[in-house]
Amino acid sequence: MSHDEFPTDHPAVVTCGLPYANGDLHVGHLRTYVGGDALARSLRKLGQETAFVSGSDMHGTPVAVNAWEEGVSPEEFALRHHEKYQETFPKFDIEFDNYGHTREETNVELTQAFVRELDEGGHIYEQEIEVAWDPEADQPLPDRYVEGTCPYCGEHARGDECDEGCGRHLEPGEIEDPTSVVTGNPAEYRTREHEFLRLSDFQDYLGEFIDRLEGTANARNQPREWIEGELQDWCITRDLDWGIEYPGKEELVLYVWVDAPVEYVSSTKAYSERVGQEEFDWEEPWQEEGELVHVIGRDIIQHHTVFWPSMLRGVDYNEPRAVLASGFVNLDGKGFSTSRNRAVWVDDYLEEGFDPDLYRYYIATGSGFQQDIDFSWERFAERVNGELVGTVGNFLYRSLLFAHRNYDGTPDADVSAEVEDRIEDAIEDFRAGVNDYSVRAVGQSAVKLAQFGNEYIQGHEPWNLDDPERADVIRDCVQIAKAVVVLSEPIMPGTAERLWDQLDESGSVHEVGVGAALDAPSETFDAPEEPFKGIDDDRVAELNKRLEAQIAAASGDADADGDGSTDEEAGEASEGSAIEPLADDRIGFEAFGELDVRVGEVEHAEGIEGADDLARLEVDLGVETRQIVAGIKQLHDLDALPGTRVVVLANIEKAELFGVESNGMVLAAGEDADLLTTHADSPPGTKIR
Repeated sequence: MSHDEFPTDHPAVVTCGLPYANGDLHVGHLRTYVGGDALARSLRKLGQETAFVSGSDMHGTPVAVNAWEEGVSPEEFALRHHEKYQETFPKFDIEFDNYGHTREETNVELTQAFVRELDEGGHIYEQEIEVAWDPEADQPLPDRYVEGTCPYCGEHARGDECDEGCGRHLEPGEIEDPTSVVTGNPAEYRTREHEFLRLSDFQDYLGEFIDRLEGTANARNQPREWIEGELQDWCITRDLDWGIEYPGKEELVLYVWVDAPVEYVSSTKAYSERVGQEEFDWEEPWQEEGELVHVIGRDIIQHHTVFWPSMLRGVDYNEPRAVLASGFVNLDGKGFSTSRNRAVWVDDYLEEGFDPDLYRYYIATGSGFQQDIDFSWERFAERVNGELVGTVGNFLYRSLLFAHRNYDGTPDADVSAEVEDRIEDAIEDFRAGVNDYSVRAVGQSAVKLAQFGNEYIQGHEPWNLDDPERADVIRDCVQIAKAVVVLSEPIMPGTAERLWDQLDESGSVHEVGVGAALDAPSETFDAPEEPFKGIDDDRVAELNKRLEAQIAAASGDADADGDGSTDEEAGEASEGSAIEPLADDRIGFEAFGELDVRVGEVEHAEGIEGADDLARLEVDLGVETRQIVAGIKQLHDLDALPGTRVVVLANIEKAELFGVESNGMVLAAGEDADLLTTHADSPPGTKIR
């Protein structure tokens, strides 16, 4: 693995977190898969050899529990959903080089080989532990077969994760007040022998690894409290009939998070076996020199930055170069809920006849990858109509139509230095976006170039010019159009392919590099079609009406208007990505004068144990130093904050968050928690008026 700028001389593997094969997909699930696909396509555009792989997670208690409730075998249940995912992803142009599943023989063998090598290296030991047990059903209750109270935050939790509270991974025996999912009765604890991976062996290594890890800030910051604290060893076996057998122990299966990430390796290996190792050698990125990039949801950060790197280190495989952890997708300001049918299902989106590229664009460019993004039919229509129809489509259609009508294609002229420079800038923006792991920046490189194109054609008014001046302007516009098509391909591959064909370009737009943006366009091409169709208000109203009826039918009007509680894959609600309207209610000057707003300087910052988002700050306010709790843990590098000037509301009432007193409020803007500060160097304690 290198940390050189892309493209490198070593092959890359881009992976997406494995979906549990236990339910239908809604549009929120697609965020990581669209993001991973766009990143893989972007890397290839830069000339980086890249394999894009994933697979279905067939094991674990979610699958076993749902299969049990349905009265079918876990294998039959999981395979049905796996096959559906295989059909669905290509409909959104999510094109994996290999999409396997964890039950395949390659993954079973490779997982057991990993475990044997870890054992031989002295990294695995046996220990008696207490596990939840259903005395009525006389069976163990691993993971999601048991529910109870989180020992860290006191919220209701599943046996393997505090899904409604602090989000911590829970080991067997940790959950308090256990209740059996099987019978609904109180559970008890019994002693059983299980196998543990000695994570403490890798603590020093993990501290170095997390410092060099690339990707999103939340993937680096969230696991630090684990790695820098007392790292607990990891129970890697379960009392289940469904899973990969622990080598030599028929009564135990491996915990799902042992075999799930090994599928990344297995899927890469299967790809190599299919195309031949001359085409792509799986051993090179995993065991020699390569670039490993994991694209995941933020709820599984610690699995990919603590557990998985430890396993790789223990078997002498390469570590990940980058981990990109996405925010959640919410629905109109509230979380998706599959139990309440509060979701826009992938099949429903496609049945509405919407182009998959519209959603790809919306989800890839709506916010930074690690931030939550809000989906609503209104906002979807606004961005389609404004950015795609009004900006990109408008420029492409009128430029190419004018060129076709007047010149049958590209005028016989040279591209201007101004336009050539602007396209080179767009290519550099694209390249920088890839190296910043920002699919949003990649998408914006094409849209901003189209904006420039609109300004260029409007400013030069070729319809009022005569040749050769008119030909020069249109020649520039056709070149800009071709560049927009090339640079938009990772985000909107289907649209780019149609436009490439309209331009009568040879080869495939999916195979050309960014340099093709500057290659001369075809001399002739047919009349273009408008690349995007707008969405009118009546259509939006009808879509909202159907969604409301769908929610009401599933959970009743009261629930449909409720608090929008989420399922495990949905995440929490966010404020959404739209700018809120200004408040109508005004306050008087006297009310404003009661606010004591001061300049402060951060002296110390650290994450609060057990809290995903909260950090404890010590802030110098000139006359005293205050302890303040702020929700910035995943959004800022806490080690870099000391010395930062911030704006603090000093006379807000004290509060206690996760057992830590907060005496003040640090002000920040937007979902990125953009910390407010002063233009000059006002000293700590200066009052803001």
